[in-house]
Formats: sequence, C-alpha cells, structure tokens
Amino acid sequence: MKAKLPFRFGSEVYTWFMSGNGQTHQGRLGHMIEVIAKAGFTGIQPIFTWMGDLVDADRLEAKLKEQGIELAALALALEWNGTEESENEKQIADNAIALLERFPGAVLNTVQIPTGRHDLENRQRNLVNIVNTVSKRAADKGIPCSFHPNSPHSSIIRTESDYKVVLESLDSTVTGWTPDVGHIINGDMNPLEKMKEYASLINHVHYKDWNGEPEFALMGKGKVDLLSITQWLKDINYKGWIICEDEGEEALEDPDFVTLHDGNWILNDLIPNLK
Repeated sequence: MKAKLPFRFGSEVYTWFMSGNGQTHQGRLGHMIEVIAKAGFTGIQPIFTWMGDLVDADRLEAKLKEQGIELAALALALEWNGTEESENEKQIADNAIALLERFPGAVLNTVQIPTGRHDLENRQRNLVNIVNTVSKRAADKGIPCSFHPNSPHSSIIRTESDYKVVLESLDSTVTGWTPDVGHIINGDMNPLEKMKEYASLINHVHYKDWNGEPEFALMGKGKVDLLSITQWLKDINYKGWIICEDEGEEALEDPDFVTLHDGNWILNDLIPNLK
C-alpha cells in the first residue's frame, strides 16, 4: 500500500476482539501485528486495555520494528458514566498517554463503551467534558487526540442528533473526530455527507462496511460507498490514517482471513479505482 496517497492505511485489532468478547485471542497482539503487516497495512491500532505483555513500550516498539509497521493509534475504550473520570479511569488514561509518549504522532483514540441511552442529555454532556479533559492532558504531552462515536443501540452517540450535540461540543483545540463510516450509516446517516459537514474536525478515520443484516459486512461486500469516501479524502488531501476495523461476521471465526482480505481489497479494488 505504497501508492502516492496523502493518507495511509492501518488496521484495528477489534476484528480479533469480537470472538468471546476478547477472550479467544487474549494475549496475541504479536500475532495480530504479524498478520496486519502481512496484509500490507503500514499501521496498527491496538486496544490499550487488551495489549497483553506488549503494553510494555520496549516490547511493543521491538515487535513493530520487526514487522515494519507503525503504531498509528491507541484505542482508549472506557465507560465514562460518571460526571467526571473515576480514579481508575484516570489512571488507565494516564497510562495510555504515557505509552503514547514513546510513539510520536500516534493518536489517542477515545471511545465510550456503550451502557444504555438513559439520562441521555446529562450523560452526553458528561462524556464530552471527560473526553475534552482526557484530550487536554494528552495534548499537553504533544499527543494528537480523536474521539470515536459508535452505533450499538445502547450508545449515547449513534444518531444524527447525538452527533450534533457531541461533535459540536468537542474542544477542537485538543481533540478531533474519528468518523467511523460503518457506525455512521448504522445510525441512519450518510457517511460522506456527515464527514463533509464536520470535515474540519476529522483527524483520524475508521473504515468498516455495512449491509444492515443486521449490521456490518466484510469490507467491499456491503453498502458503504468506500470508493467515494476515499476519493473525497484524497481530494481534500487528508493526511491522517485510515484504519480498517472490520466487524463482518466472518471475523468471529477467522479474523486473520478478514484482515488479509481487507488488505487485498484495498490494494487491488479500492486504490486502483481512485482518480
């Protein structure tokens, strides 16, 4: 994937996390790095609380160098259901920030673990305040930050009205927005239109495909117009990462296959059709 494009392609590890809620492939981040590199990706986005012994910066750096890929971003996924961070949540966030200090340019990608749409207005306000606070601490250390909405029915940032409230309340001096095209369409929005609407916030991007049966599909097999979205990102000279986070049902049985498929699809089907 060394075509002359302003952005680079990487892969998330959630494809492996899907099976057994993380239990099936626990402690196999080294294997995931190998598969992601074999697929032709140049970056990886691990989940901070699911890194096993590679949470150690020296070990992580050595494995990444061995496989010739970069730490593109780190997913910091916490519930954040209080009016502010709990002591434990703050400690986890600070540990993630400390790790990222070793990898200049890697993004702190914050995402809330969904727990229900009750008390929506207050919880959205609290979430934004927490995300802005975490991003400020990271930005003070020189770490770029980006907030990632998601779309389970228990998420408080899944609909168009949710996006308006949350995205327009982010402190854009310290954090950007990660449009996840599969989550956007799963929330009954047009991904490209929503990305154009909040283009100034975009500093990280997630790709997955969607067919609505009931949700996500293997990349290239669904209804997301990934070609038009990628063309637009090329046209606006987007210089960040595009991270593939494939949640097709095939990942439950064979996440290695899904990751290799995605790399092949991007290289042979997506990139050659860009203008």
